[in-house]
Amino acid sequence: MQEANWTQVSEFILLGFSDRLEVQLSLFLLFLLIYLLTLIGNLGMIVLIQTESLRHSPMYFFLTNLSFVDLCFSSSITPRFLYDLFMGKKVISYNACATQMWFSATFATIECYLLVAMAYDRFVAICNPLLYPVTMTKNICLKLVFGCYVVGIVISIVHTHGTFRLSFCGPNDITSYFCDIPPLLRLSCSDNYVSKIVLFVASAFVVVLNAVIVLISYICILSTILRMRSSTGRRKTFSTCASHLMTVILYFGTLTFMYSQPGGLEAVEQDKVVSVFYTIVIPMLNPAIYSLRNEEVKKALKKKLNWKIFL
Repeated sequence: MQEANWTQVSEFILLGFSDRLEVQLSLFLLFLLIYLLTLIGNLGMIVLIQTESLRHSPMYFFLTNLSFVDLCFSSSITPRFLYDLFMGKKVISYNACATQMWFSATFATIECYLLVAMAYDRFVAICNPLLYPVTMTKNICLKLVFGCYVVGIVISIVHTHGTFRLSFCGPNDITSYFCDIPPLLRLSCSDNYVSKIVLFVASAFVVVLNAVIVLISYICILSTILRMRSSTGRRKTFSTCASHLMTVILYFGTLTFMYSQPGGLEAVEQDKVVSVFYTIVIPMLNPAIYSLRNEEVKKALKKKLNWKIFL
């Protein structure tokens, strides 16, 4: 059999965006700035929530975990990408590639389920406010977040195992800047039909199903808001979930475009652009979205800044 003569590759080459030195330097400076803003924004959000009275609210407990996951998600990809741009050395070992895929897939999946948990929190708070203190107890919130992490870890193990059980006999050029599933499936020299089906079904389950759950939650939320008599109450209530809704649209929209369409595995150039958006840009944008669109966060931030200025 010809399959017996296959030689497994020991490393991959991350092609990234360009081999031109001036382009790599420009990209390095751009993504370094984005990563620094991601670190400052998400760490700042965590510290702000933990040092203010916001930490006692279930909504901000979930937001703290979202900031932590965004920080880890970006850090599983961006530092390596910056190193490759700066050094011009784009070789990654087989084991390092598998490790990066596992971490990035884990945090990407956890974020999906965290956004669903946050939508449920807003649904209960707005549609059933009298039951909110009983329903969203500290114990329930801890279980929801723990469940998000467990599901994320399990699904990423399935994806990573399903990808790296395949044979890679060359070429070893990954048409991306990190070890993602679609470009690796394109490199496989063994039958990857099952892996493609698993990716499509799992992505549809994680992304599309969760997006539908969030959509139904927000239909109920908007219906409740529109029935409120006070325009001030409607505006204040909507402001508490507008930032989350914006994050959901950005994140689930890019993931659906990337993984949940049957022809998505064959589109190379669009993969790179969409990947940058959900792995690097969105983790930077989330703290800004929650800071600018949430009145309680803005008040806590102003209070903290005024205190620093006073000192």
